[in-house]
Amino acid sequence: MSSFAELRSAVRGRVLLPGDDGFEVATRPWNLAVPQPAAGVVEAADADDVAALVRFARRAGVAVATQPAGHGASGAVEGAVLLRTGLLDEVRVDPAARIARVGAGVKWGRVQEEASRHGLTGLPGSSPVVSVTGYSLGGGVSWFSRAHGWAADSVTAFEVVDAEGVPARVTAESDPELFWALRGGGGDYALVTATEFRLHPAPALYGGQMLWSGAQAREVLDVFRSVTAAAPDELTVWAGLLNLPGADPMVAVHTTYLGEGAGDAGPELLRPFDAIAGRIDDNRAVLPVHELGTITAEPTDPSPGLGRAEMLTAVDDTVIDALLAEPIAPLLGVQLRHVGGALGRPSDSPHGALPEPYLLYLFGVPFSPEAAAGIPVRRSALVKALDPYVAGRKPYTFLGPDESPADVFGPESLARLRAVKRARDPQGVFRSNFPVGKD
Repeated sequence: MSSFAELRSAVRGRVLLPGDDGFEVATRPWNLAVPQPAAGVVEAADADDVAALVRFARRAGVAVATQPAGHGASGAVEGAVLLRTGLLDEVRVDPAARIARVGAGVKWGRVQEEASRHGLTGLPGSSPVVSVTGYSLGGGVSWFSRAHGWAADSVTAFEVVDAEGVPARVTAESDPELFWALRGGGGDYALVTATEFRLHPAPALYGGQMLWSGAQAREVLDVFRSVTAAAPDELTVWAGLLNLPGADPMVAVHTTYLGEGAGDAGPELLRPFDAIAGRIDDNRAVLPVHELGTITAEPTDPSPGLGRAEMLTAVDDTVIDALLAEPIAPLLGVQLRHVGGALGRPSDSPHGALPEPYLLYLFGVPFSPEAAAGIPVRRSALVKALDPYVAGRKPYTFLGPDESPADVFGPESLARLRAVKRARDPQGVFRSNFPVGKD
């Protein structure tokens, strides 16, 4: 503890140690179901604080686990200093070059607000409160990835602190091996203080939610299958079975179309859904890109959750039959995301191409001990029923606490990432949510 106490003089930001007021709150990740037994918490004031912390950690023989907010937390922080980067919040947009530079604490909602003023967009996911840097280090599957690939593919530079506490700017030219590892291989190799990435044209965005009774789930999933089979890369469609507390089962479709004439092309491509009678809700409209998070309207405050993702090679009658064979309870949601497009094409990233066209996401909230025990059982039963269609690999940002990078990367990429880790951080100063050194 005495060595940790020295942190207070090593950095200018706030330091919290066990027993301090606010320590327990400061250690919590966004997913409150994941415990984080950190040895200390540092809220860095700036990039200089980050470098000072890394030098301290190297001397003290402790690890640093970095989280802006903890959306991808696995709980792998025992004995480590938990670094919060929320104060590294600068956002710069160069509309002429279509480049953004953001601090490690910046969340996607702020980037979208700035970019949308210039008719541009980043490649965010469904939530505006996820950090840009953490998401990009994990590859990043966006609403717009069918058109533009992994979010990491758009990264042009990282500003980092290396394992000796030395700041550096990393690009494909300056340090190709480290740049490759950071573009989707996680944060195990250097501590990122800022990320620079390309923005993309956003002439118009059409999107929203359609909602029906659960009794119409088969009809909705049949149309989802046919629409996604012929969808252009500008169109993304997700379908979900919902089992929300206090409500009857429902089925939802969430969608975006990004491109010229979105207000005409989007409705036309989605017209088959209009033939399904009895819609409970339909809020599709032309939207500014900074309102992207309203489409799924996910919670923006920390909450507990138990999720699992799998990639599916197809959605056919057998898949639909398996999903609808029994009620999804105690799960709250079973979602099918159409991916493919540019994600299925070659990518010079650790994950590479994502050839499977659908991502299945199973989610529940442990409201009670019974639910906490039942959710993994129901998830496993569904995955087993879909076994012939389950690819076995999944995107890094969809890993659960009981999974590892071996569930993400092929053997060659994983070996290469481990070689980068050994070369760049032999003392293990950095500990990502899912360390590549573990099987």
